[in-house]
Amino acid sequence: MNWYPQAPTEVRWHMHILSKTSELPDPLEPYLRVDRTRIEHECWVVGHMVAGIDGTAAVHGKVGPLSTGPDQSLFRRMRRIADIVMVGAETVRREGYGVIRLDEEARAARTACGRPQTPPVAIVSRSLDLDWTARVFTDAPTHARTQLITCAASDPDRRAQAAEVADVIIAGDDQVDPAEAFAALAARGHGVVLCEGGPTWLGEIVAADRLDELCLSISPVIGGDPLPVCVNPAGAGIADFELLGTGVEDSTLFLRYEKKAGERGD
Repeated sequence: MNWYPQAPTEVRWHMHILSKTSELPDPLEPYLRVDRTRIEHECWVVGHMVAGIDGTAAVHGKVGPLSTGPDQSLFRRMRRIADIVMVGAETVRREGYGVIRLDEEARAARTACGRPQTPPVAIVSRSLDLDWTARVFTDAPTHARTQLITCAASDPDRRAQAAEVADVIIAGDDQVDPAEAFAALAARGHGVVLCEGGPTWLGEIVAADRLDELCLSISPVIGGDPLPVCVNPAGAGIADFELLGTGVEDSTLFLRYEKKAGERGD
């Protein structure tokens, strides 16, 4: 019997050219329109990161050299959407994090919808190797006291020190568990968590299937540290996202992804 290989099925791609069209009066406006009440797990988790063209997430250990003027502006203003801003301890140490400050318009908008004027910071740390005199602790207002998320295996003496300047949350046994961390934040009324890194903690969130949205700025540079935007833990699976928003200013590209509808059970 003769056998003939089957001709490959033609695949039709529906590619679109993205081009600069109408100018946005306010670059934040598309992000404000997103419905973040569609909570699948404990709360809605947004990751906000910046990378170079080659995917690097830092230059000499810091993200600052990657961030362009347009990215810095959007990064600061995006905090308006958050009930709490989450960040890993290494990023706090390297970037010198302080408390969240918003402009008058953002504070007024938050007050008008019954939210505190500014969101608190939540720091994720197993080691609790932090400077308790840092501004992120000492400058925190009473309505937005800094939260310190750690695990049961952390040093009890350091936890006691932390409790003097922050609200301490235990989430997990040997390491911080994302699901437990977000459950604790949700129980405190934080329905939208804005995660600003770092790559290792973002990888833990993705592996735990807790990242709902990713806002990624692509800076027009190549070079930097061999550090990707997301460091996936060993054994982590593949998470599928869909592109739902694009923007460009100068040569900085802004991409907004959400977890695929099929993946969230919609």
